Amino acid sequence: MILRFAGRTLMLAAAILSAPVWPAEPRTVGPAWVVDPAQPGDHLPPTGASLFDALFADGHGGHALPFPFEKLLARLDGRLSRDPTSPLPPAKRVLIPLGRSLQRTAAAPDYFAFPRVVVAVDTAPAPGAPLLKDRLYLGYQEKSAVLEVISYNEAAGRFEFQLVKDYRAGGRPQVFYANRHICFACHQNAAPIFSRALWDETNANPAVAALLAAAGRSFYGIPPERGVDVPYAIDKAVRRANRFALAQRLWREGCGAGEAGLRCRAGLFAAALRLRFADGRAAPSAAAFDAAVARPLRTNGARLWPAGLAIGRADLPNRNPLQGMSGWPDEVPARVARSHVAARFEPLLPRPSEEAWRADAPEAVAEAVAGVAEFISDDDRTRLEAALARRANALPRVVRTLDCVPLAGSRASRCRGADGAALDLSAGKVERLSLAGELPQPAFPFGARVRLAGGDMLERVDTAALKAGSGPIVLHLRADSLALADAMASVAAGADGSALLGERPIPRVGLIAALLNTLGDPPRKPMSAMLPTPRLETYAVRRAGPPLPEAAPGLGLFHAWCAACHLSAEQFPPNFLVGPEGGLEARIRQCAPRIFVRLAMARRAPAERDKTPMPPESMLPAFHSDAATWAASADRAALEAVVAGLLKAESGRDPDLNALLAGGYEALRPCLAKRVTE
Repeated sequence: MILRFAGRTLMLAAAILSAPVWPAEPRTVGPAWVVDPAQPGDHLPPTGASLFDALFADGHGGHALPFPFEKLLARLDGRLSRDPTSPLPPAKRVLIPLGRSLQRTAAAPDYFAFPRVVVAVDTAPAPGAPLLKDRLYLGYQEKSAVLEVISYNEAAGRFEFQLVKDYRAGGRPQVFYANRHICFACHQNAAPIFSRALWDETNANPAVAALLAAAGRSFYGIPPERGVDVPYAIDKAVRRANRFALAQRLWREGCGAGEAGLRCRAGLFAAALRLRFADGRAAPSAAAFDAAVARPLRTNGARLWPAGLAIGRADLPNRNPLQGMSGWPDEVPARVARSHVAARFEPLLPRPSEEAWRADAPEAVAEAVAGVAEFISDDDRTRLEAALARRANALPRVVRTLDCVPLAGSRASRCRGADGAALDLSAGKVERLSLAGELPQPAFPFGARVRLAGGDMLERVDTAALKAGSGPIVLHLRADSLALADAMASVAAGADGSALLGERPIPRVGLIAALLNTLGDPPRKPMSAMLPTPRLETYAVRRAGPPLPEAAPGLGLFHAWCAACHLSAEQFPPNFLVGPEGGLEARIRQCAPRIFVRLAMARRAPAERDKTPMPPESMLPAFHSDAATWAASADRAALEAVVAGLLKAESGRDPDLNALLAGGYEALRPCLAKRVTE
């Protein structure tokens, strides 16, 4: 944990390696966060591993990463389904030369020769491949030889953040789990983020695309010119990904504990299967579903989250880094200045929730079902449908009879049955079919076998008794929904039921395997490859020595407030707290102009800020603080006084915030960026 000390005493730096977790401040007003941005959790996975680890495992406890980057993209595309009608690659990629990532200045001043690549998987997996859809995101910056990875960990029910370092020709790529405090400062919903339309930072911006093309490079097989179709697809994938945490929270906590919780989760997964079987066309709930799932979800949700669950925003304001420019400058300082990200565009800026899940909302239960359905892959559905088809003769049948009357002036008929069943016939086709109030089925010919919204299979439509458009028609249904419900009940009652349906993340693989086994389908052989060992990057730390010199009292406060992000092995953000204690003052002096600006910004009104304050306001609750308290705090004033004193000793005068920013924030001398390991 992070320990705060007064005066000159330094915290024990090695404690940072144990992933500090601060006590959460209770929220008494407004909705609770689905994910609290001030509570990032352990850096290493508490269980399981990331999809990236599984995808690129070498079978010997390490990773096998193809290089160059286009080979890695080809490997990734090969694990995904291809749409033969679409010109877009399975894994979507865009070029962002002037972006907002921590790597934004790595290519300075040659941003357009070495743009950052952002990749998102929004495509269903190929048969037998892991469920990567909406669950794997890459950022690649060639100049820093770093891959940034966000990928899902199903066992832990969360996204993992990783870094691949030394990813270059002749390099030895090393994969590390990242410091989640750094990641959560921007990824405040513990998931990927992306810009809103019109995505002007990307090569969908014609001006950006023209400068990329003028650089004359081949960008890993990615064309410089790109319409908005690819960034739009990434945007949608990111928005879906940011709802995973809500689905997991409702599954684990919303259903409750004990036998009632098991029944709720079993019913919720069965309903999600029906929704996936019917391609998202929801059927009305039955009484059993209402009792086992809907009622507990609403009751527990109202008790646990009376004001609702706030879903963190995934979208950043659209930013055009070339706004107001007539041409790309030749001068290096002018180019460097374009990497500046104004406060209103900063990912560090706290983002208020866009929406909240409320237990009393009409769509609350439907949202829970749809959220769980996102954890069922196309391959899962295909295998379950095949298992049902193999035992079709043993499945129950349902017969529905509807009475038809001809429509005047046409050869069509309109048919009606019990419980609001409706069907329209015209020219040998069923134009519209809805049973028991479910969403209408698209038109299909009489002889087609059709999956209905309730999950059942319509095997045939019998029109033998229909004369001149009038009379009864009979629908013959194979009751797959009943078979799935029975299989789910068997799983819940089985030896593994409590483990699979307990208060844990959604066990997609285990539940699908158990259902297939119940339906008589032999299980697949488990993957035998050894997964890589999760690891953090370490660095040498010198233990506490003699007291720091009186020349700069208050240096210890930098550890108390900044260590979560700046005592790390990473160069971005600058790791100025790493190194021998005797050199701390010199490192802070190097960073003093930028630190002063960031600390002083807390004194300015939000609308008047050139940059976001530090620490990031989204992390202040971890210190039992908020923006107003921090701005007025003695600790913040003491930190500002330290750097102000260092700047005055250097220039002979008190630092002036406006003067420091006269040339722009990026014109300030760089903070210590190299990794220090003394």
